[in-house]
Amino acid sequence: MATPDEKIYQLALSMTPGLGCKACRQLLDLGKNATELFGMTKSQLIEFTGGTKHKFIDNIVNRVSMPQSENEMRWMERYGIQMLYYTDQNYPQRLNRTECIDTPIVLFMQGQCDLNNTKTMAMVGSRRATEYGKEQTTRIVNSMQGDNILVISGLAYGIDGWAHRSALDNQLPTVAVLGHGLDNIYPSQHRKLASDIINHGGALVTEYPSGTKINPVYFPARNRIVAAMSDVVIVVEAADKGGALITANIACGYNRDVMAVPGRLDDTYSVGCNNLIASHKASILRSADDIYDMMNWTSLQRKPDGGKQQELFKSLGPNEQSVYNILKTYGPQTIDEMTTHTTLSLTKIADALLNLELDGNIKCLPGKLYKAM
Repeated sequence: MATPDEKIYQLALSMTPGLGCKACRQLLDLGKNATELFGMTKSQLIEFTGGTKHKFIDNIVNRVSMPQSENEMRWMERYGIQMLYYTDQNYPQRLNRTECIDTPIVLFMQGQCDLNNTKTMAMVGSRRATEYGKEQTTRIVNSMQGDNILVISGLAYGIDGWAHRSALDNQLPTVAVLGHGLDNIYPSQHRKLASDIINHGGALVTEYPSGTKINPVYFPARNRIVAAMSDVVIVVEAADKGGALITANIACGYNRDVMAVPGRLDDTYSVGCNNLIASHKASILRSADDIYDMMNWTSLQRKPDGGKQQELFKSLGPNEQSVYNILKTYGPQTIDEMTTHTTLSLTKIADALLNLELDGNIKCLPGKLYKAM
């Protein structure tokens, strides 16, 4: 466990001007900890980093971020804020996966939530949520009551706020990832919601220290943390542009599963979801059962199928049965991969896949993969 002095150096390193998240991780990967880096001379740092005079080297040598770090540590102690360093056990380890090269080395947390919950799910969507979006959010979360799934979102208006509130109503832990410091709540109308999250086993999390001004630039950056902390990202409503789609695309880049609630073709706030499904960036989400099936999660609420599946498959046509057997035997496959296991033409495979998906016997995953249910 890091000493108080080490914590100050860790925080100071994260605050060093010119040293972004990616560069900071690369520097630490060279083998020195924060305390050791601040103890090096300029020539030692230049040699240690490969002989290049990086802009941040002078800032480390001159300790320009130390006063801010010391002030922040005093502020955190006063208000009960935890600092999570990327090597700490309670730092969300999903942010430390190889593909997440731009996640922060330091997070600030208010609350007592386990950020390494076994099952984590982000719910994002339009700030201008429709009644349909609110209903779908409530319906999905209600179905998860009792299953200890961590619900993650961004405390914004619309679907974000509705997801947090639905989680609280169903006694599920929930985390709000903020795009500003913990000395502020934005939007201010969600102060009561933020308080309820903290008081009911959830947490507020941010990479930004106190005193950080509200800046629209920080909210898209916040979305990468929402995506990285999640096993699956659920998009409930989204127009053709916006933060929800940014989160979904980041999640795809982080190799996270993405699911989207479909909507009417003429509905402005379903365009983004429908496009995600059509482009195979997201799987279709009709109910919470789809999430459990996609993620192979067990549930205290769901009843075993018994012999239901066996009975259902008796009615499959020969092509559908052949394609289903391939997916069951070899696991998720693309259409091209399936052709190596059958004499059926591409057209017949595609027709069989469509019929199987409509009947709920298979699921289309991101990357145009098909999975047997």
